[in-house]
Amino acid sequence: MTDHIDDASRTEAFFTLHHRLPRQSPGSDATTRRLLDLTGPFPDRPRVLDLGCGPGRATLLLAAEAGAEVTAVDLHQPFLDELREAAGARGLGDRIRTVRADMGDLTGPGFPPGSFDLIWAEGSAYCIGFATAVRDWQRLLAPGGAMMISECVWTTDAPSAVARDFWDRNGSLRTLPETTAAAVAAGCTVSAVLLQPDSDWDTYYVPLAERVESADPAAPGMSPGMEWALAATREELAVRREYGGEYGYAAYVLRPADPRWTTRPETAADREAVHAVTSAAFPTRDEADLVDALRADADAWLPGLSYVAEAPDGSVAAYALLTRCRVGDAPALALAPVATSPAHQRQGAGQAVVRAVLDEARVRGEALVVVLGHPDYYPRFGFGPASRHGIRPGFEVPDEAMMALVLDDSVPVPVGMIRYPAAFGV
Repeated sequence: MTDHIDDASRTEAFFTLHHRLPRQSPGSDATTRRLLDLTGPFPDRPRVLDLGCGPGRATLLLAAEAGAEVTAVDLHQPFLDELREAAGARGLGDRIRTVRADMGDLTGPGFPPGSFDLIWAEGSAYCIGFATAVRDWQRLLAPGGAMMISECVWTTDAPSAVARDFWDRNGSLRTLPETTAAAVAAGCTVSAVLLQPDSDWDTYYVPLAERVESADPAAPGMSPGMEWALAATREELAVRREYGGEYGYAAYVLRPADPRWTTRPETAADREAVHAVTSAAFPTRDEADLVDALRADADAWLPGLSYVAEAPDGSVAAYALLTRCRVGDAPALALAPVATSPAHQRQGAGQAVVRAVLDEARVRGEALVVVLGHPDYYPRFGFGPASRHGIRPGFEVPDEAMMALVLDDSVPVPVGMIRYPAAFGV
């Protein structure tokens, strides 16, 4: 029986079972590279904190390909020893510092505030909880820094009873929108979300399954802790085989919200100020009148997706609006207009309000946003040419100016022509 095994014995058995495996969670070098692209840009020699690094598969890649100085943290000393050995063999020993520490207690002289450009946590934040990790780790970021934290999430709103029972006992998963809401509530904005491919699970589980199958639970000296680890891993593998389509790993690229600006949904009391800010931000009143017309269109207006950024005195400094449009026959969102009061331009108010309204769209489970705008401005929010997705406007416009942002890549991206609300006049 394994009911009375203490936590320390279970943890040690878990680590022993995973020793010298290629990975300790779902992932791949290709996914690490893609996420690294999403987190930048960074200084030439970025300071990276890799938390729950294990034997350091991601650590080595970050040091070699991003030129990073990596502080790699884990509680299991054999993993850190393995990483040091690999770093030395690859000529990266001067770029990787290993630290045996608890990711839930990053205090002391080794972890001063503002000391890292990037915090990296592939498949490890569950140890202290996603929300706790987001809340506590951001103090370690330098200005302009980012965090990449992956988390297992439901990819269905109605998981099977067996899958839910398993995860209620092993982590209590959230959906993608719920996880986004937790990140926002912890003080961050979401720059990108990547649902990792099924092949990332195979990279982790295939070698693990081979090790479990080769283990003999009746072997002399088999500890109760190892018996527990083998049984728990067999259950985990079985659940994945049967119900893997209901959950997956989502990698979040997060940045602390700009503390200079308070963002919130508009209220009825803001309408005159919104009209004034939008009028002042553009050469004519057309955009301000567009907002009023969209507000009167029940099919286009989505309460709670009209956002303002407040100046320190409480006045409206910036505004961003998302309304319902369609791409082909599928619902999507149109971002327009975005306006900043002339007195507050080039101070981050516009960026803050755009990030806030996009976060709210993610929380609501929206999947796609389109924008017609400056190609030097909107890519900072993750937008790229809409044509890459087979999305096009119904009018002539430079290809690089018509952009799209996929908020949820767990569902197919619609293709076809953008159909705007009538108020746009296109």
